[in-house]
Amino acid sequence: MDISTAMERDRSEVIALWESCNLTRPWNDPVADYCLALANHTSAILLARAADRIVASVLTGFDGHRGWVYYLAVAPASQKQGLGRKMMEAAELWLRERDAPKIQLMVRGDNDQAIGFYKALGYELQPVVTIGKRLDMETS
Repeated sequence: MDISTAMERDRSEVIALWESCNLTRPWNDPVADYCLALANHTSAILLARAADRIVASVLTGFDGHRGWVYYLAVAPASQKQGLGRKMMEAAELWLRERDAPKIQLMVRGDNDQAIGFYKALGYELQPVVTIGKRLDMETS
């Protein structure tokens, strides 16, 4: 299976995939995330297709210090076939090509299945605390 870079025409199908994998949240706009990833040369959405359907995706980006991964999704009917591993390998390659020294991602603390998946790929839990602030909800 070949990995390609998402295009604008893939947006609806990719977002439907993200939704089918329960990756979207009301406070994050997946359309805005998709469009911003495509508009920025420091990020990409990588796709795997089977029978002309998108069956897996991963959004990756490099902030100049670390590589990041978001929205790793494998269609429910295509899970447990190694596609998640293949998509992470593609994200790692994309980041290596940009000289990213490290890759990071965030997983919700109660998502034991995802944590186990990443541990099986050699990822380690990091002793950090994520601190954040919404900038899109502030008033002047």
